[in-house]
Formats: sequence, structure tokens, C-alpha cells
Amino acid sequence: MKAMVLAAGRGERLRPLTDTLPKPLVPVGGRPLIVWQLERLARAGVREVVINLSWLGAQLRAALGSGAAFGLTLHYSEEGPVPLETGGGIVRALPLLGPEPFLVVSADVWSEADYAQLRLARGALAQLLLVPNPPHHPRGDFALAGELVTEDGAERFTYANVGLYTPEFFAGCPAGRFPLIEPLRRAIAARRVHGQLYRGPWHDVGTRERLEALNASLARVR
Repeated sequence: MKAMVLAAGRGERLRPLTDTLPKPLVPVGGRPLIVWQLERLARAGVREVVINLSWLGAQLRAALGSGAAFGLTLHYSEEGPVPLETGGGIVRALPLLGPEPFLVVSADVWSEADYAQLRLARGALAQLLLVPNPPHHPRGDFALAGELVTEDGAERFTYANVGLYTPEFFAGCPAGRFPLIEPLRRAIAARRVHGQLYRGPWHDVGTRERLEALNASLARVR
């Protein structure tokens, strides 16, 4: 299986740290954030990974190289000076991802989830990993009706920025900038998105405060 790591964002809420360092290279527990993701993907059996690049992308290429150090083959999808957002970035990378289902993970997420546990249900276009709502996102994103992901429900969860997608999921999507939520909502309305709940450690490293909290948590474990 192949995977894509979304790594093109500017990291505005981590400035000034990200003024000179791409967010995926921000150190967490003594290692770049993206390295944790690459190692977890390798443990799940992934062998080829596509990384999209925009802001300070040359630094990511230089730091990660071919991927051999992680037991992976890395491919890079260049987006130019303006990132294409989550949906547009994946569509740009589809030729590198091939015809089979592929994992998509965000570079700014840290978790202990086992990506090998994601499985597409028959007829599904995507399988999402959902987590209990963190304090900074109390309303969540989606609900679950059995294994089906829905927009509404009594109990809502947060999309963990980890999902298994088919190329068919992106059929009809335009080239250019657009968020992943747009095709997600269409596929959810068609009842073709399934999900599973993960209750283990998960951190969205989107702000300096959350970065500091994760580093403190990892330091206590050592």
C-alpha cells in the first residue's frame, strides 16, 4: 500500500517557529514531527510515500531524501508557492499514488494509532479514523451510525486526519485549490464513507501551546 503525507501547509499558528522551518520538521520528542509519521507508516507495511511540498519544501527534501533511512521510498509532489489545500494536494498527487486505495495522513498529527487496522468496507470510497473531541475542537466533525460516517448524530467525533481513500473518491474533483471536506461531504451524503473510533493517544500539533504540551508529555514518558 502507498500513503500520502500532507506537508505543504504554512503553519501560521506556529509562527515565528515556522517562518524559517517547515512545520513537518518542527521537533517533537527530539525528532521532526514528520519522522514519527513516516516510521509509523513503515511499521504498518507501507513502502512508498508521497509528500506534497510548498512552503520551504526544499528543506523537507533535503532532510528526508529518498526515504531509505525509514525503510521507505519517498516521492515528492510539488505544489508551487501557494499550497493546494488538502483536497487539491491529493488530486495533484494521484498519478504518483496509483490505482489502489492509499492512506492519507497529516504531517502535523502525532498518535499511536496502528494504520494497518484501517480497512475499506465493501463499496466504501473512504475509511476515516475518528477520535474523541479534543478540548480545542469540542463540537467535532462527524458522527457514526454503526460504521457509516454521517454529518449529524447525538455523539460527534473529530476526524483524526488519517484516512484510507480510493482513487474513485476523487472522481470529478477539479485541479486546483480546494479542501478535502468538499468531496467528503458528497461521499458521506451518498453513504459511501465508513469510519472507526480510535481512543488512544492523538495530538493535533497546530499551535505552539499544543506543541509544548506534547513535548512535555513525551518527556514524562522517557
